[in-house]
Amino acid sequence: MKKTLKNTPLSVLDLVPSLEGKTHKTSINYTLELAQHIEKLGYNRIWISEHHNTESLLSSATPIIMSHILQGTNTIRVGSGGIMLPNHTPLIVAEQIGTLATLYPDRIDLGLGRAPGTDQITARALRRDKIETVNDFPREVQELQFYLDERHPDARVRAIPGEGTKVPIYLLGSSTFSAQLAAALGLPYVFASHFAPQYLFEALEIYRDRFKVSKQIEKPYTMAGVNVVVADTDEEAEYLATSGYIFKLNIIRNVREALKPPVKNMMEIWSVTEEAHVKNMSKYSFIGSKETVRKGLEKFVDDTDIDELIVSSFVYDQDAKLRSYSLLSELMKE
Repeated sequence: MKKTLKNTPLSVLDLVPSLEGKTHKTSINYTLELAQHIEKLGYNRIWISEHHNTESLLSSATPIIMSHILQGTNTIRVGSGGIMLPNHTPLIVAEQIGTLATLYPDRIDLGLGRAPGTDQITARALRRDKIETVNDFPREVQELQFYLDERHPDARVRAIPGEGTKVPIYLLGSSTFSAQLAAALGLPYVFASHFAPQYLFEALEIYRDRFKVSKQIEKPYTMAGVNVVVADTDEEAEYLATSGYIFKLNIIRNVREALKPPVKNMMEIWSVTEEAHVKNMSKYSFIGSKETVRKGLEKFVDDTDIDELIVSSFVYDQDAKLRSYSLLSELMKE
């Protein structure tokens, strides 16, 4: 069946942004409110990312944020998008995710990344004396598979709770490394094109060409991230999107600040070079009215032939953010 917007499952990636002028508790609860909202709209799942030592994001304790969302929702799947495996031992991840899967059966997805999700100093603080090699991530993914798969009563180390839950594992990446690993292990593959677009098509091609059947899935399953802001007019959407531009500009400038309200003129904030850099990071961004965004997403789905679309949105005003996801749901079904 040819992929169309209407038959493409839709998920949301939320980085739990800290909002300027709001408490951390309020910002975290906005993510819960978002999950409740998109659950009613029929979205497939919500992903929560892991980041550390930044005033702009509040998702450092990813499983706890996931638990908060699960307690306040009923049906939507909740995934880690992702847990940065180098920061943790596979056993700890299996126990935490396995506990969630025990409390909320068939609602948990485990997305894994191999980047630290932070700066190198913080990465060392998280890992202590652990020194990563190129072989560690593949081995630790397989160790996690062992802990979460069938019960192993004779094993000397077991994830309890966790074993037997068979939580689906997804590999996340922004290069070709995880595409090759996901193909070799027969796992679903998620590309972070919402902020690192360069290798999108190369990674998807490698994954599909080299995929091997596994116990989890029998054929390749691909997802890709995009940035979306939908409003009643193109002008309003572009205005709302400036909060996301400032967020990415701060990444370039190595500035850690809470998400700021939108501005009327970005030219007063960034240089021409910085604008080009941010726009390159934001290549797969679809901003505008329903009709404008529909045309962009239709082409993206057609070009990539992905199985699921993951949407991220840095909109400061909560009501405008929820409305954006409502309008997106409408255009996906029309």
